[in-house]
Amino acid sequence: MSAGGWAFDGRKRPAFAHTPGPGQRSVWDFPRPPALVPEMRRGRVTVQDTVLADSNALLALCETASPPTYYFPSEAIAWGALVLLTHQSVCEWKGLARYFGLAAWPEVGAVAWTYEQAAAPYDALRGAVAFYARDPLHCVLGEEVVRPQPGSYYGGWVTAELVGPFKDDGVRRQW
Repeated sequence: MSAGGWAFDGRKRPAFAHTPGPGQRSVWDFPRPPALVPEMRRGRVTVQDTVLADSNALLALCETASPPTYYFPSEAIAWGALVLLTHQSVCEWKGLARYFGLAAWPEVGAVAWTYEQAAAPYDALRGAVAFYARDPLHCVLGEEVVRPQPGSYYGGWVTAELVGPFKDDGVRRQW
């Protein structure tokens, strides 16, 4: 068993994991620690008629048991539509996360986050922004409207090509 009691690192899919079909991939094949890989599909995040982010230069963070989290480069962000929140968290891999809300609807709470000083080897994430794929946001990857990763903490984007189960799906397992 690895540090923190987590037994899976992408080298062997557990028996409870769904088997991917043609054109699919299992989140249980993603590595731990996570891999940061370029994403060739266009990502777009909107709220009502406002474009919050739009880019063909996304970075995908792929970690065992989670759908990828997509990070938009700083220059793709409509900064005037976001407001920095006081909430912060710490990722064991990437460091301190700072969160953003919507300037027009701060009561919605956190809709995005960034790692201003992302730790190595995730330096490429410095200043990049990831968005939760949940209401009131509309998130698209390629031509597909994505679904949010289950739960309220993780920010993975679920697409049709992925099979799980996904971390934080509300089902108690000895993962």
